[in-house]
Amino acid sequence: MAHTFTEENYEELVLKSDKPAMVDFGAEWCGPCKVLLPIIEEMTAEYEGRAVIGKIDVDTAPGIASKHGIRNVPTVLFIKNGEVVDKQVGAVPKSTLVAKLDAIL
Repeated sequence: MAHTFTEENYEELVLKSDKPAMVDFGAEWCGPCKVLLPIIEEMTAEYEGRAVIGKIDVDTAPGIASKHGIRNVPTVLFIKNGEVVDKQVGAVPKSTLVAKLDAIL
């Protein structure tokens, strides 16, 4: 199951991780975000031990969303060594997310 990142655990689990991270910014009310959820769950299992994958609800963690300048959901950030190295806005096929994550592994 994908991590649920919060204001309390984001820095430790994502920014300080020794593995690359893929963070899905979304919201309960967002239709395209719901389309991405099964993909995020599949990728969590497929990349276990190699990458940190999870989601953030922009309504419950507005500070993190603001820090990263998230204006649209869904937005997926790819983070390595605490820095955003790539980003994808909007619902996209799994292959797009896989290619972006593989590029930073």
